[in-house]
Amino acid sequence: MGDNLGFALEGAWKVLLAGLILGAGLPLLFALGIRSLAWGAGGEAEVHADGVTGPKPQPVGTVIGWLLFLVVLAGIALGITFIVASGFGKQLSFEHIFPTIVDKH
Repeated sequence: MGDNLGFALEGAWKVLLAGLILGAGLPLLFALGIRSLAWGAGGEAEVHADGVTGPKPQPVGTVIGWLLFLVVLAGIALGITFIVASGFGKQLSFEHIFPTIVDKH
């Protein structure tokens, strides 16, 4: 009976971790990308009086924003690939540097 509880808790932990990464992590990275683009453009969340200049644009913010968007798109692509591969009776393997689709064993 104790082994079953251990297996259940191990499975629940994996589901919780995946939910945090995919459910909250990707939207968090997307929000940080939006914020980085605003920083890169010199924007901020307040209106300035006439004649008062806002912050200067930071090109590194734009680069960081686009890199974060690429990470989000890669996560989405991996998720779709995982779903499609399992629909065809295959699985996504991370044995190499890049993910590959292999037959289920």
